Amino acid sequence: MNHSAVTERDIETYERDGVACIRGAFSKEWLDLLAQGVEKDIAKPGPLHTVQQGEGDVGFFLTDFCMSQRLPEFRRFICESPAGSIAGALMRSERVNFFYDAIWVKGTGTPKRTRWHQDQPYYSVDGEHMCIFWLPLDPVSKDVSLELIRGSHKWGRWFQPELTRSGKDLYPENTAFERMPDIQAERAKHDIASFDMQPGDIIAFHGMVVHGAPGNPNQQHRRRALSTIWLGDDATYAERPGPVRPLFEGHGLKPGDAMDNAYFPRVWPSAAGAAAAKGPRFADNSSFRVSI
Repeated sequence: MNHSAVTERDIETYERDGVACIRGAFSKEWLDLLAQGVEKDIAKPGPLHTVQQGEGDVGFFLTDFCMSQRLPEFRRFICESPAGSIAGALMRSERVNFFYDAIWVKGTGTPKRTRWHQDQPYYSVDGEHMCIFWLPLDPVSKDVSLELIRGSHKWGRWFQPELTRSGKDLYPENTAFERMPDIQAERAKHDIASFDMQPGDIIAFHGMVVHGAPGNPNQQHRRRALSTIWLGDDATYAERPGPVRPLFEGHGLKPGDAMDNAYFPRVWPSAAGAAAAKGPRFADNSSFRVSI
């Protein structure tokens, strides 16, 4: 699949709902490559990983971030797959920069939900051009798939980011961020999108869309999913009222600067991406620092 294979209807759906499900976006070659990378990470998680279930909780729930810094499988996907092209089409952007990647692995018999949240308040990014891909590597039935509230990117509301494991506020001293409503208790009030998915399908959604995910309590297999975050023309560096997640340092950007440098490399158009990917973002460079 390439840029031209994203239809105008896909783009209009993304703009209207903040959510678009694109079928067969990635071939078996890319899925096999990512599966190799995920298994490497499960066997030896990176320094930013978290085991999300609490002590005594059943199941297995692992998250990890910025795998492309360590593992070539993810780096190749970021730089060479059609992902940047697809994101560019959906955002109607002239360029696409890579922000970061994350995995979400829920084993069989894992009841813990991923709480309802927006992604962008966690990040040091302002602007409309933030597109997230949720790419499952296993078949996912609708009842355990990602859930997203259509149109919530247009609410004009920023909700307090909460940490997945503990539920603690990320910016506890700041009242500019609203408390997330109890979406589970008021599901009937919202237009919640969820999809039966096969490996290679993606859910693409805007950075301000409210979303969450059920546990994986009754499935016969794991639910491995890769999230990748892509930035377009109007994405600018922003400061938040506390340490963001992930916390990127050493990039040299000031508030209002375009998120377009070697630290956050331009991956589409592909010619520019190939050159940018050789910069410090994907190299052993001491200027790159990230923490959670």
